[in-house]
Amino acid sequence: MSSQVRLRLLPRARCMFDEPVQVRVAGLRSRQMVTLRARSTDEKGAVFSSSATFRADGSGQIDLERDPSLGGTYTGVEPMGLLWSMRPDTLHKKFQRTKSLNPHVVKISVHDQEKEEGGRILAEATNERVLIGDGVIRRTVKERNIRGALFTPPGEGPFPAVLDLYTFNGGLSEKRASLLARQGFVVLTVALYGHEDMPRNIREIHLDHFEEAVEFLKKQYKVGGKGVGVISLSKSGDLALAMASYLQGVEAVVWINGCSANTILPLYYKKSQILPALTVDLSKLIPTESKAFNTKKVMNDPLAEENKATLIPVERAEGRLLFVASEGDLIWDSKAYVDMMVERLQRHGKDNFEIVCYPGAGHILEPPYGPYCPSGFNAVVGGPVLWGGEARSHAAAEVHLWKKIQEFFRTHLSCDAD
Repeated sequence: MSSQVRLRLLPRARCMFDEPVQVRVAGLRSRQMVTLRARSTDEKGAVFSSSATFRADGSGQIDLERDPSLGGTYTGVEPMGLLWSMRPDTLHKKFQRTKSLNPHVVKISVHDQEKEEGGRILAEATNERVLIGDGVIRRTVKERNIRGALFTPPGEGPFPAVLDLYTFNGGLSEKRASLLARQGFVVLTVALYGHEDMPRNIREIHLDHFEEAVEFLKKQYKVGGKGVGVISLSKSGDLALAMASYLQGVEAVVWINGCSANTILPLYYKKSQILPALTVDLSKLIPTESKAFNTKKVMNDPLAEENKATLIPVERAEGRLLFVASEGDLIWDSKAYVDMMVERLQRHGKDNFEIVCYPGAGHILEPPYGPYCPSGFNAVVGGPVLWGGEARSHAAAEVHLWKKIQEFFRTHLSCDAD
């Protein structure tokens, strides 16, 4: 490494996962061409990496907030481009960072472009991106039918409460919940299946289990207000809407790229089926050169006469609804489902909703600055599928949505000391 070249991460090398970091290089020759590389390994051992080529200014400095990448995994001025443009070393890998106590560690290096074999390393730095904030308390929850983790912010409270239904492909994901807790919410994230002593596969879903989770959250001593918020993604979007439509105490729902009908599995409440399942037609899978399937047309039409019983009676919801649709979604047509629900709500004289649409974003919108993943394994298909979107647009959508979610919950969740 060159003793003169310095790579700095500002304001500090250790930060929260959802915080931007400023990358600066100094000590280069005037107008020197270099390549910056980022590399990280997720908790499943998959390696993600990115690169970008820069020309130093007249004083031998590079600032990613000012200077454009001239080539690599992204181009143009993108201060966090090295992080969101990281790609897996194996096709169709989703970035896995689900455990809140494990930081996302990104190694960033500066390479001399004039040398062969990837260039001599001139400087290195490590960005440690933490998922759980100072003072946030994590507690494992295993009570009746609830399997999950509870995150409580520091301070006396009272705080608004949020139930996180990050049930994507089973197991338990803590990332979104722990990051939300740092913003002043008590958050319970729960698993639907495939976690600890839960079955690996399920044939039906019982709304009663999520009613238990709502009641559990409301009893927490730092929680204020009479209800909770629910945040979802994909399949759990219809589950969140069903909760708002059938259960008491759901004050606000964030629905991200879900469906307007109950999908895949029948829904039960108090031992009776309340919604049959909207099923898939796998003959409509579209194969692609990458060996991942396009599934956008696979879900059967919820408005077809034979499927109307699967539609969620969203007009029954008393809480506030935030519909988030990615227009580049290739899993299914999220925007069309939003249009269906808006038409239904308006037909019933309801205006308790707002809509955010993101052109160019894909299916899996998460807290910002993680690697954009265009494809990955899907349990229904049993193989890799395309999630859609374009990296730059998707990354920008995640930054905007993350702020929007927090504002939405702060506005619509009651929080009092009574």
